Amino acid sequence: MRSSRSPRRLVASLIAVPLLLAAAPATATAARAQIAAVSSTVASEFAVDVIAHRGSSGVAPENTSAAIKAAVQQDADFVEIDVQRSKDGRLVNFHDCTLVRTTDVEERFPGRPSYRVSDFTWAELRTLDAGSWFHPDFAGERIISVGDVIKQVDGKTGLLAEISPCGHYEGLPADLDAELRSIPGYVDEALAAGELAVQSFEVDDAKAFKTLQPRIPIGLLDADRPTEAELVELSGWADQVNPQWTVTDSALVARVHQLGMDINVWTVNEPGTMRRVDDLGVDGIITDFPQSLTNR
Repeated sequence: MRSSRSPRRLVASLIAVPLLLAAAPATATAARAQIAAVSSTVASEFAVDVIAHRGSSGVAPENTSAAIKAAVQQDADFVEIDVQRSKDGRLVNFHDCTLVRTTDVEERFPGRPSYRVSDFTWAELRTLDAGSWFHPDFAGERIISVGDVIKQVDGKTGLLAEISPCGHYEGLPADLDAELRSIPGYVDEALAAGELAVQSFEVDDAKAFKTLQPRIPIGLLDADRPTEAELVELSGWADQVNPQWTVTDSALVARVHQLGMDINVWTVNEPGTMRRVDDLGVDGIITDFPQSLTNR
């Protein structure tokens, strides 16, 4: 899932260059040449995809246009989103199974028997304030559709779409397939640029999507460390293994690569942890703070 849009980065390079400036040769030309040489070596040896978790969700409300805009401005390689479905069939970008944590749904629709995303029409979802919970500056930020997300990232950065694991859904892989096919040229162009992938916690959903869209890289999310038997089975159809960073070590990374798959870890927010995880040789880091890796 490595993006061809821009070179991938390493946190350590953000430290190496300022240190080099202090010790650089006296002439500006020599200094620039030495900085370029060191930066190039570091970047080529320790490069990762920077994956903005629900957009740049450390600085803007998750899964909103504001978070995606920030991720693009921060030069993230991918924006990670969550795919759910409204009551009337619109695919929406929202993480939680219910709307309570990040919207004013209980105030706007008091007394509803359920606050699941799937119990509200698209028109109802669009009335909700999905930004005030994060900060008053984002008051009025709206829930957006998956189609809206694609319009925002198309030609600017990559998309990593997660099929929601909320258990009451059926048919989300087919719905996502239809959504992607409905946008002329998007899949072909995004794949050519290395800017599209899908992931899921659910094996059945991941396999179903892979059957429908065999060209699109598919990853399996896992909060636990996958066993050897699971890794071997996954290597028969999956392109990525995407575990929690806390269960990831160099042996797991090496084995995933040996089996021909990539490995993206989540959710890494502390700079020291970013450095340690990068040193393991992972392919991508999913983070709420992509600017910590891109320095943008």
